[in-house]
Amino acid sequence: MNDPRPVAVITGGKGDLAKALVSRFEENGYEVLAPGRDELDVISAESVGRYFGELSRIDVLINNAGITRDGLFLKQMPTDWNTVIDTCLKGSHLCSQKAALLMLRQRSGHIINVGSFSGEHPPIGQTAYAAAKAALIALTKSYAAELGKRNICVNCLLPGFLETNMTKEMTVQARDAALKRHALARFTTLKEAAEQIHFLADCKNISGQVFQLDSRV
Repeated sequence: MNDPRPVAVITGGKGDLAKALVSRFEENGYEVLAPGRDELDVISAESVGRYFGELSRIDVLINNAGITRDGLFLKQMPTDWNTVIDTCLKGSHLCSQKAALLMLRQRSGHIINVGSFSGEHPPIGQTAYAAAKAALIALTKSYAAELGKRNICVNCLLPGFLETNMTKEMTVQARDAALKRHALARFTTLKEAAEQIHFLADCKNISGQVFQLDSRV
């Protein structure tokens, strides 16, 4: 009997990076599930429990769901703070918990958290987003230590500045300023980011690490 196709779940499945990931993983034989918020609301424990409860296996979880509510912290509304922290951090935690239960039974699996350069180098105006992404790095290392003995890898990948719906509203000046921080004077493409995430997902001896996919130093 042929082995079943490996299963990859990509949260935030309607975003631009998720679409590139779906294409890349499907090309390599994965069954890919990329639910949007209507199918999987990552900040709802009930929604997460229901979604993952319907799966019989999961080989790769990519915690890709994220949102920004940028603004100076002195003026930041509590609702904006909560939305960002819940989506970027709590959502990843809830999904990782449920995916890990399946992976524990399989004694294999890989959780990849999509982080951000902002988590290590916070810019002005991204207090909540930077805080959530910094905490996501800590979660990555903690999960890796806890799950490693059961052959489960956990890593965090910082995809770089991507041309997506999340960044298209930036002013030309802000975009140029971001580009100047890159030693190679170019941005990572969605295709490149998807390629590297797929490569990492297939690595069996890497865990607890953080990878930055651009040339900012």
